[in-house]
Amino acid sequence: MKRSNDFTEGNIFISLFKFALPVMLALFLQALYGAVDLFVVGKYASTPDISGVATGSMLMHTVTTVITGLSMGITVLVGRRIGEKRPELAGKAIGAGIALFTIMTVILTVLVVSGAEWLSALMKAPEEAFSQTVAYTRICGVGMIFIVAYNVLGSIFRGIGDSTTPLITVAVACAVNIVGDLLFVAVFDMGTAGAAYATILAQALSVVISLLIIRKKQLPFEFSVKDIRLEKNIIKEEVKIGAPVALQDLLVGMSFLVIQAIVNSIDVIASAATGVGSKVCSFLMLVPSAYSMSMSAFVAQNLGAQKPERAKKALYYGIITSFVVGGLMSWLSIGHGDLLASIFDDDAAVIASAHSYLKAYGIDCLMTPFLFCFIGYFNGHSRTVFVMLQGLIGAFGVRIPVAYLMSLRDGAQLFDIALATPASTVVQIIMCIAMFVFINRKITKNRDLSQIYS
Repeated sequence: MKRSNDFTEGNIFISLFKFALPVMLALFLQALYGAVDLFVVGKYASTPDISGVATGSMLMHTVTTVITGLSMGITVLVGRRIGEKRPELAGKAIGAGIALFTIMTVILTVLVVSGAEWLSALMKAPEEAFSQTVAYTRICGVGMIFIVAYNVLGSIFRGIGDSTTPLITVAVACAVNIVGDLLFVAVFDMGTAGAAYATILAQALSVVISLLIIRKKQLPFEFSVKDIRLEKNIIKEEVKIGAPVALQDLLVGMSFLVIQAIVNSIDVIASAATGVGSKVCSFLMLVPSAYSMSMSAFVAQNLGAQKPERAKKALYYGIITSFVVGGLMSWLSIGHGDLLASIFDDDAAVIASAHSYLKAYGIDCLMTPFLFCFIGYFNGHSRTVFVMLQGLIGAFGVRIPVAYLMSLRDGAQLFDIALATPASTVVQIIMCIAMFVFINRKITKNRDLSQIYS
């Protein structure tokens, strides 16, 4: 049995950075093969096709974030068991998680495939882009099994401290998606549907590669097919950790869907511009997103080993590192957002509107390093109920109301509507600071961490 990355010993910054770097590269490639869809469609198809991909991919992104949030239960539980030196229980946690997500896959496939038209109407997809939105959503729904499997496998690898394997699989998948987009959209002229087929094909290949690696890899836990079962107590613990994150991700995702619907009601140019801006933002937020995901496993292992100070220092290092990068991303989006948007579309109106959208996100780039690292820290502490609450307050107490009120202004621009996001981030950071102080006071009073995060 091979030891996983041990985050409980050695230099904290180097350990965290070495783990976060492959996660960041994997997120970059994942964002890239999502962006390639929009890029190829923007170059070889029409503005309605761009709008269809933008709205459809946002719908699927919301579904994916729910899966990722729930799978956090696997990441944290596996990381904790490894930190406690109990690898046999880590294997059982993985088996129970696989059983749970198999059931979820069936439910999500039925809901997305059968409800594609209803979901597109709910999103107020522009009339000229409605059929494209339905097609993209339905095709991705058919491939739901690969979307779920990819994210569950990623949660397992992160839990055992392996961020390199997901990087390898997504790199191959990215290459396949690029080839698929060029083939289906540019050569066969399949538009939105072609982009969806290429995305699902890429996800499927990444899952196959992950399974092949698992078969040949020495793993730091004991696992057999017999472990794949609905173990009530284990699933209860995984759901207790992951469900609040999943619910938060769902409702936060819904808040962005509401904003997309508000924008869709303006016109197809605004719809396409928001899609372009959102794709650019997925790159702008790479570093804090990587640290957020890495922080959960790092903190979980150190709490399992009764080393809270290492977890706290990891939080500080994550914030400092991602803030430095955030400053650069802010400068790019505010000063050169038009250049970034032009990568995806040649339409001058779409580019100008997307730049307006990105200027607001340039402000957010300076704050998300704090928010995302705090979220990863709290997830590692199993404080996922708080993560859910702060996300809901930010989304429904600030982001949606501000976006709606801004949209009512005469001559409202996408910049005005997008300001809702940094406004919500400010409120969420204030809540996170208060929770951080509360947790560390409890740790000072009670050194038995099993009592704190149980």
